[in-house]
Amino acid sequence: MLLLPAAALCCLCSALVSTATELIQDDLTLTRRVGENVSFGCGGTDQCSGSYVYWYQKKESDTFRLILDIDRSDGEIDKRYNHPQEDDFSAVNKGNGWELQIQRVNVSHSASYFCSCWSPQDYLIFGSGTKLIVTDHEVLKPVVSLYSAASRDQQEEKSPLLCVASAMFPPLVQISWKRQKDNGPPEEVPPAEGEQLEIRESGPTSSILLINQTLINQYQYLCSVKHEGNSTSVSFDKDQQINPGIMTFLLDLSVSDDPFRSECRVRLLTLLYSVLIVKSLVYCCGLCLLTLSAEEP
Repeated sequence: MLLLPAAALCCLCSALVSTATELIQDDLTLTRRVGENVSFGCGGTDQCSGSYVYWYQKKESDTFRLILDIDRSDGEIDKRYNHPQEDDFSAVNKGNGWELQIQRVNVSHSASYFCSCWSPQDYLIFGSGTKLIVTDHEVLKPVVSLYSAASRDQQEEKSPLLCVASAMFPPLVQISWKRQKDNGPPEEVPPAEGEQLEIRESGPTSSILLINQTLINQYQYLCSVKHEGNSTSVSFDKDQQINPGIMTFLLDLSVSDDPFRSECRVRLLTLLYSVLIVKSLVYCCGLCLLTLSAEEP
């Protein structure tokens, strides 16, 4: 019962955050070798109330640190925030405006970089972040596979599609689902028509889409995987079926009446929602701290 107030607060904070606009950072990761240059883009700045875009650095074992701000009108930089690497950063004018740049990267620059600005409603809005990886490891494109993980009982109302991205470096990818009718353009799958669950492991990343059986015959479904600025799309082949194994077992949890499997499903869902609650609370607290630190002179 003690979790209820926290859960309610989490839901409220998540709802407030979801209604806020977000700056656009298209690159999930950028991989560079020592001595190469890199620049970080930030889109959607037309919604900012001022001319300044702020850039933060977040290392694995450190807190968010404000690096500098860039005047979008002329690229002028303000480095009064005492960041220890401030001299390594500059601004470069690209097609969508001024971007943060490092002329010669080294291992100490490995971190995630977030852009931010003030909204017209007087609160900070952020991008999703871009992770810089400085290594000699070669970038490997993901191997993308799309399967039907249909239940053995073909009369089930919903049918799962499983998309797996594997063998990539760096391992971070973003999976999205699209659908296409006849020869029309691909479109995003409406949230109301498909339940999605993403599973990240040490190597592969998987996404499960639960859709109504009737829609499978009306649309062709595509899995789009974004990695290092490139996207790979795979369309669903009705002849592809997932091999029996643990994934089939997990997917069957949602349609089985077996008491043991039902208990496993409850435990998995409890763990999933607990992680989501903690992540939302940490995000909300971090957002409040960043807002307070930006208001200090």
